[in-house]
Amino acid sequence: ILSPGTPGVGKTTLGKELASRAGLSYVNVGDLAKEGELYEGFDEEYDCPILDEDRVIDELEDRMSEGGVIVDYHGCDFFPERWFHIVFVLRTENSFLYDRLESRGYTGKKLQDNIQCEIFQTLYEEAVLSYKKEIVHQLPSNTPEDLERNLDQIVQWIEQWMKDNN
Repeated sequence: ILSPGTPGVGKTTLGKELASRAGLSYVNVGDLAKEGELYEGFDEEYDCPILDEDRVIDELEDRMSEGGVIVDYHGCDFFPERWFHIVFVLRTENSFLYDRLESRGYTGKKLQDNIQCEIFQTLYEEAVLSYKKEIVHQLPSNTPEDLERNLDQIVQWIEQWMKDNN
């Protein structure tokens, strides 16, 4: 399962809770990169490290071939298509997203660009271009009720997938 989306939409909250409920493993690519120093530089403009995508793929390959993994990262176009059976792109209304990003210390261009990314559905479009359209789904992620609904829906999908593929 891949869960891409703009920073602040709730990928980590959803991924950790889903892994717990469904007995799957959870990988936050940002944390993985930090632990393994999987970077190829630093972006001064956005004040953040630049991910070394090839090293991330190498690091995850064995885990992904075993299956049962939820991957959380904002981008998705560099992951091999064969890794995922389904992609859930989380979407958040701008008023909620703005407050979440601001509370994380995002300001200026970094804040504005992330809000625009969400407005223009950039990461949803990236997912549709990177994977078969029929496996890419958008889920609203504004409230705790949305989170519960999304968790229930994804757990049902996992249960059905297990029946169909075991």
